[in-house]
Amino acid sequence: MSAASDRTPGLRVPADKRSFLASGLGIALFSSAVFGLSGSFAKALLETGWSPGAAVTARLTGAALILAIPAVPALRGRWHQLRDNWVTILLFGLIGVAACQLFYFNAVARLSVGVALLLEYLAPVIIVLWLWAASRKRPRVLTFGGTLLSLAGLVLVLDLTGAVKIDLVGVFWGMAAAVCLAIYFFITAKENDSLPPIVLASGGLLVGAAVMWLAAATGLLPMAFSTANTKLGPWVTPWWVSLAGLVILATVLAYVSGIMAARALGSKVASFVSLTEVLFAVVWAWLLLGELPGAIQLLGGALIVGGVILVRLDELRGPAPASATTGGPEESKAASPLEHANDVEPVP
Repeated sequence: MSAASDRTPGLRVPADKRSFLASGLGIALFSSAVFGLSGSFAKALLETGWSPGAAVTARLTGAALILAIPAVPALRGRWHQLRDNWVTILLFGLIGVAACQLFYFNAVARLSVGVALLLEYLAPVIIVLWLWAASRKRPRVLTFGGTLLSLAGLVLVLDLTGAVKIDLVGVFWGMAAAVCLAIYFFITAKENDSLPPIVLASGGLLVGAAVMWLAAATGLLPMAFSTANTKLGPWVTPWWVSLAGLVILATVLAYVSGIMAARALGSKVASFVSLTEVLFAVVWAWLLLGELPGAIQLLGGALIVGGVILVRLDELRGPAPASATTGGPEESKAASPLEHANDVEPVP
């Protein structure tokens, strides 16, 4: 909101509300809310006979075509940006988009939406463990504590006591999605001013869609579509309603608002706020699918989210001082490799 509008008679807005909107927090929460719809819309389709591959392919294709509309003007005729960044776009499309979504939808087909997403959001913990193994340096206290807390939460989410039956194949797919999400963060960790985020998003979705269609054409990926009605909460809707929600709300609007939030808040804070997606996903799955994880799984989910929050808080503090590391300034600078890790929000 501009300063001029703040001074306009009759348009008095409380300072706290102005700060909330201007800071981008409202946009970030909206992005998390619509991202959280993806599991519910996808499961509604899967329960009528759609295969996970078909749902992902339809989602990527529709979103890529829609996002191409603003992406082309964003290039401003500088097509060389695509050529210069083709490796980033390819990896983003293959791993961060196609594989991540396919694995997540496979997990959703066997687990509740909330449990599948909680497994995927172990990605920050995987990143911490990988960096720890690669650098042979123990993480700082907050990161270390957050990692242990999330791992304890994972044990509760899996409910090893047997009170809630967990599909181990579904757990495998959820963990595979977490690995892909971790790789996504590494791919996008390096700041890149030569490629507009909307172009990276559109290009990645297009690559992901092309890969899915190619896999289907060669018989590697089963494709099953259905025109049966879907059930969302108390409503029985045509199949295209769930598909439109998956494409337009949970992908296009989610991406655009996520990019706006990242620009307003910065990549770290935006990724921190995006953790609320887990909570939104659980609420949407409860309202639209009647799914709600068991009490012990909800407790485990709270521990996972709490652990990831500690990791994010440690990231927000910035790299450790040079004196606290065994190396010099260069090593200290390398201690925070995810400085720009969420300029484009991941699609679960």
